Amino acid sequence: MTEENYNYRTSQILLRNQFLGKGKWKIPIIPKFESRENDFRDLLLIGFDKTHIEDNKHLDRMVHFFLYDYRFERVWKSPDNDIEKLKRYRAVLSPDFSMYLEMSPMMQLYNVFRNRWCGAYWASKGMRVIPTVNWGDETTFDFCFSGVEKGSTVAVSTYMASEHGHHKDQKEWFMAGYDEMLRQIEPERIICYNTPFPEMRGNIVFIDYDLSSWRYMQRENKSVYEDMSAYKLDYSAGGICDKMSAYIDVSKGGGSVHGGEWRPAKDEDKRFLGKPNTINTIFDRNGNKKQTKIGPDGRAIMERHYTNHGFPKAHSPVHDHKIDWSRGVPDPSRQINYWDGNIPEFKHFIREANKMETGKIIYSTGDDYAFTSISDFKFSVNHGAEIIIEWNGKRYGIASKVCRYEGAPEQKLISQIEIPEKEMEKSEKWYNTADEVLDYMLGEDKLRDVITQVEVWERTI
Repeated sequence: MTEENYNYRTSQILLRNQFLGKGKWKIPIIPKFESRENDFRDLLLIGFDKTHIEDNKHLDRMVHFFLYDYRFERVWKSPDNDIEKLKRYRAVLSPDFSMYLEMSPMMQLYNVFRNRWCGAYWASKGMRVIPTVNWGDETTFDFCFSGVEKGSTVAVSTYMASEHGHHKDQKEWFMAGYDEMLRQIEPERIICYNTPFPEMRGNIVFIDYDLSSWRYMQRENKSVYEDMSAYKLDYSAGGICDKMSAYIDVSKGGGSVHGGEWRPAKDEDKRFLGKPNTINTIFDRNGNKKQTKIGPDGRAIMERHYTNHGFPKAHSPVHDHKIDWSRGVPDPSRQINYWDGNIPEFKHFIREANKMETGKIIYSTGDDYAFTSISDFKFSVNHGAEIIIEWNGKRYGIASKVCRYEGAPEQKLISQIEIPEKEMEKSEKWYNTADEVLDYMLGEDKLRDVITQVEVWERTI
């Protein structure tokens, strides 16, 4: 083994084992913070991304990491690089690596370890460190408070849990973890970045979010702030946002990666929510008509614009946008243009086909669009679409008739159509999931293998 290989294998950058920790996961322990007089009087914070070795005007602040992780990954990868700079400030909160609800449990555990390791390492170098505490759902409670001594001062942020922008609050999630933190850690005091919820108990030190932001920092030299002009975000929907406005929204905490359930912030945004299987119609400030199709879950799935928005080369006079909710907000796709004037009817309706003693069968029908992926197909089936496809000269009904029987799972029917009624029963198959539907045999071919090649006759999206 070469000396280089040996040094790598035994380095702390690889092993991170110099702090024994406690419990099954050996999460490092951040020593209890020894407070000094006036440590918490008129306290303000400063984001790690605003610290600088030449800064002399903000050294009475504590450094926080309530930022997106990419802004401070370096303190984990190269933990020695910022020590001399950070030592100069009043104290440092341990880095708030993300604990989003949607994260893999192993990533959540890893991020708790990184949070505590950095805090313990900094403390070993003589820095004053306060543990930042974050959590996921209740399944994280057996490790997310580890590495913090009982009676410690801790730091939390309510920013992501609070109602802001287009997002509703996530108070229920936050308070469940907060109360468990009080039980397990029994903190001496809690530094709360952003406004506390009224239900929060304990000795809370409120940190004003705005007063701790860059807006209220004294600019003593350009080098400290030169990175503020370096952010230029290009959005896929088109257009480039203002540099400074892109820089403002950098704080984060925990909860959902989407920042809480989306809510309309202005009247025009209300069109993206509504009664299932209806169409909302509005007129924009220029008098142009917009129609928004609402899906079975009460959220928009398609929108039609009756204007070219002043860009006749990019938009046909009437065009559509699919609405994507994968990021938790209504995100219109690129425009679907109809240059040949062949504009499909924009409709979405549900009609009751027949009633049963314990439920009813629902049919829905609508526009024609070809499948582009299996996931696209599964989305339609799971949302009650009625689909007719043709393969090898035969038609099949993926009868997204969703039968809701009391106590029974939703079922989906597929059968061959345009055959004698007495033979149709033989071709019928009932399934509980869209994945099972994909195993249906279209003659000698499995639906899963041909779904992107079939011709679609009717489909609701």
